[in-house]
Amino acid sequence: MIRFILVAATVIGFLVFGIPLLLVEWLIGKKNRHLRDVQSLKTVQAVFRMCLWLSGVKLTVKGQEHIPTDRAVLYVGNHRSYFDILVGYVTVPGLTGFVAKKEMEKIPLLSNWMRYLNCLFLDRHNIKEGLKTILEGIDQVKKGVSVWIFPEGTRGGQENLLDILPFKEGSLKIAEKGGCPVVPVAITGTAEVFEKHLPFIRPSHVTIEFGTPFFIRELEPELKKFPGAYVEKQIKALLREELASQGKLPPEEAYIQTDKTKEYEDL
Repeated sequence: MIRFILVAATVIGFLVFGIPLLLVEWLIGKKNRHLRDVQSLKTVQAVFRMCLWLSGVKLTVKGQEHIPTDRAVLYVGNHRSYFDILVGYVTVPGLTGFVAKKEMEKIPLLSNWMRYLNCLFLDRHNIKEGLKTILEGIDQVKKGVSVWIFPEGTRGGQENLLDILPFKEGSLKIAEKGGCPVVPVAITGTAEVFEKHLPFIRPSHVTIEFGTPFFIRELEPELKKFPGAYVEKQIKALLREELASQGKLPPEEAYIQTDKTKEYEDL
């Protein structure tokens, strides 16, 4: 419980005592939005690193060299925990906005920082508004700001990490219409920090792995029809490999790991 209190106090303290800084960033943004966004990202990254340290998280980053640094990308990841966002933000190399649920936009102060981080707010219950958010994402990547999505639509609560909820195909439109590469992201160990034993926060070894980027337009015709399913298989392959290296691969999945060549051929 002590870790939870420390992390909560850090976040609340930042939001409250950071109001003057928020105002400064607002003034800077009036003249130089890019500078405001860069400074806001660095500030939030520092706070998130502190939260991860207080939580006892040991972070391992793999495949970071795969991320293009000369253009915006669409990060597509599995989603198990609120800590996925913290881990994502402390590892991205440039400006990146997460796609968050519309309800987050109503939270004072937090929503202000989210806007400065180029986050997009998605109404999952309104198709018309959802389309507007996708169009905003397309415009954002064209301007050089990356977007991070969790195509499952919500946090997966399954015990088996490989039981990923079906990916929503529409979310990949950002990469398809924006012409940016897709970077698959596999995250393990974040649910063990918080969600598996609410309200306690416990130390965990978290691994985030960035897969090989690809362009939807370069996929085979059949794969272009369902890019969400394609990237889902890629992420599952990364998760299987990571779980196998930790000796945590579920028995029913073990046979897949013994035939990795076939698994990649099926992607």
